[in-house]
Amino acid sequence: MRAGEAAAAAGVTIKALRYYEDCGLLSPGRSANGYRDYTAEDVRLAEEIRSLGALGLAPGETRPFLSCLRAGHDEGDHCAESLAAYQRKIDALDLLVTRLTSSRDRLIRRRDAAARRGFPATPATEPPEELDAMLPQADPLPADLPAPVDDGAAAHLPGRALPALSFTATDGSDIRLDAVCEGRWVLFLYPLTGDPAADIPEGWNDIPGARGCSQEACSFRDNLDALRASGVDRVLALSSDRADYQRALVDRLHLPYPMVSDPRLLLADALGLPTFEADGQTLYRRLTLVLRGATIEHVFYPVFPPDTHADEVAQWFRGGRDA
Repeated sequence: MRAGEAAAAAGVTIKALRYYEDCGLLSPGRSANGYRDYTAEDVRLAEEIRSLGALGLAPGETRPFLSCLRAGHDEGDHCAESLAAYQRKIDALDLLVTRLTSSRDRLIRRRDAAARRGFPATPATEPPEELDAMLPQADPLPADLPAPVDDGAAAHLPGRALPALSFTATDGSDIRLDAVCEGRWVLFLYPLTGDPAADIPEGWNDIPGARGCSQEACSFRDNLDALRASGVDRVLALSSDRADYQRALVDRLHLPYPMVSDPRLLLADALGLPTFEADGQTLYRRLTLVLRGATIEHVFYPVFPPDTHADEVAQWFRGGRDA
């Protein structure tokens, strides 16, 4: 079968198939006219890579599972080598958890010691270098990205109430937007994220405010403690990304907050949120809502640059601002 048909059957993109081939995970044949010719086995292998990626395994870590399938087993984890690969990933996650817990405990002890000396407690806005080095980071943003301008498309939002829309979040919880919490919380909306195996719309870097979703997600991750110290009860992210892709993003970047998928842009329809078109897709424009209960208190729009936006939000809260 041709690449488009194989990609659709496997639930991946054509670019993902090319990426898997570049990694040596797929070896499609060639038809007489030179086009790649994918078999049912190729589709099954691509499905396995995708499903394992949703669990946080990088494409290169799926090799034992693919070998197991090629050996004729119905399941990719029906071999001892696959179980060993599971264990290696679990061990790596355990090590990361241990290191993060150790860093957190040391920070608490140092904070408490400083407080006992009588110094004023000032929440940190950046993670310590040791912790920052352990967490996965998105690539730096290009310096020449065009900045978006305020077109007034979010001016009507302060004072509005979120609708009673329900979504299943990446942590498996059911979230109803108008009942997230009674206190203050943050909902940031982004267009879409990408990785080496995902298609990015043509001309993405030329669209003002489009590039930088992974960087923004890391920014909120790294500033989460500062936001909580400033009175933020919850942080949520929302986009039209597929739910399985969001789960893979949470695993890949170790995001400590839930993400929700709104592929039909229900929230945009309910509130009249700004969107834009790219490569035949309708996507959310990047904006951040500060809420008290279900009521929108403040809107950050446009958001730029996205990689430092969470610090901007934390500074707004630390300034004691009331919408």
